[in-house]
Amino acid sequence: MKRIRGAALFIAALLAAYSMSGCTNVENGIYSDGSRLPDTSATPQESATLPTATTIAPVTTAPEATQPPETTAQVTELSDVIEPIVTGGPWDYASLSTERNGYGQGTHFDELNRPSGAIRFNEGYSQYNAKAINETEEKVIMLTFDQGYENGYTGMILDTLKEKGVKATFFVVQDYAERQPELVRRMIDEGHTVGNHSANHYSMPDLTVEEATNEVMELHEYMLENFGICMNLFRPPKGEYSELSLAVTGDLGYTTVLWSFAYADWDPDNQPDPERSLQKLIDRAHPGAIYLLHSVSETNAAILGDFIDEMLAQGYTFIA
Repeated sequence: MKRIRGAALFIAALLAAYSMSGCTNVENGIYSDGSRLPDTSATPQESATLPTATTIAPVTTAPEATQPPETTAQVTELSDVIEPIVTGGPWDYASLSTERNGYGQGTHFDELNRPSGAIRFNEGYSQYNAKAINETEEKVIMLTFDQGYENGYTGMILDTLKEKGVKATFFVVQDYAERQPELVRRMIDEGHTVGNHSANHYSMPDLTVEEATNEVMELHEYMLENFGICMNLFRPPKGEYSELSLAVTGDLGYTTVLWSFAYADWDPDNQPDPERSLQKLIDRAHPGAIYLLHSVSETNAAILGDFIDEMLAQGYTFIA
């Protein structure tokens, strides 16, 4: 068994080194000369290095808290706000648990309104380069959207983000990238982060090391070849994980990103009330928050602008 796992680790390392050899600049997923590839057949620079998972992208800041926001948020750097994740690895896969865990942020909160489940996840799994909340007491929010399929609202969401000057992270599956190249290209061109939500949306803890590696790297290579970007953020399908699956993802150069806020917004035929949903999003705001929203939601598309305005007025900033 150890030989099998050892061989799988070696295969995973080779795949990661091959596919990420052209990856730098984790803020925008671009090559080391600072530009995206106009020709996706171009050869990546040989001197490029693996992405650095602790780099934080530019963020948007609110106007003075005593004044209402005017038009769009300003851009500033917050690289000194988020504490870097302390990681280990590469790991002895044979020693790691394959037990499936289903994530939830929990219903108990600390004095900063941070959910206990997200804090416990960071405490238990940050060594695998995984997080459910950003480690900071600053008022920052990471807006993330899961893109399983298109329901006609992603364009509206992008319009709102552009109007407000806010950047977000979109986690795509491969089918979405193949079917919606114009929307994916727009995400990239408008400065948003595109993350990896796996090739086929399989539950990661159900897979072997080789299968889990393929789930990550198949989409990674597709995005690199077709959009010239190098992804380094991964959200496991259905929020399911094991020690082993987190370690594999981390060894591939990815940060696993779960969430510290989510709600029942994913069913197009059973959409939550917009007014109550907006209040829920506002009430659950907290330092270092990672919001999971689904772009198939009509409610999310309708309330996003008002939510951003309220958070900016409260002095929050948005990071991607």
